[in-house]
Amino acid sequence: QVQLVESGGGLVPAGGSLRLSCAAFGRTFSTVTMGWFRQAPGKEREFVGNTRWSGTDYADSVKGRFTISIDNAKNTVYLQMNSLKPEDTAVYYCAARPSYGDFRVPSAYNYWGQGTQVTVSS
Repeated sequence: QVQLVESGGGLVPAGGSLRLSCAAFGRTFSTVTMGWFRQAPGKEREFVGNTRWSGTDYADSVKGRFTISIDNAKNTVYLQMNSLKPEDTAVYYCAARPSYGDFRVPSAYNYWGQGTQVTVSS
């Protein structure tokens, strides 16, 4: 079993930055895709970005502002969010799938964290 624990959310003014962390505990996989998703009130969960050995991809809405990175020694994936906008307000989730691919739908992922709230004030 894999447990994902997110942290780093909070309240930030528009134009500000936050870095979210997602620490993985338990079973490890030789191949994995780590994804970030977000869900705003009344909306469906949407793709933010993912990373695997072959590359990293982002949703158009965050490209150039958000960056995903991994610290393998700490089993932690990060989401650096810059130039935040009020429309970035959502609960952010990390997810894991034990295979490689540019997976952009929530149903493709096997493991999920509990989510962390990000609120961007205007």
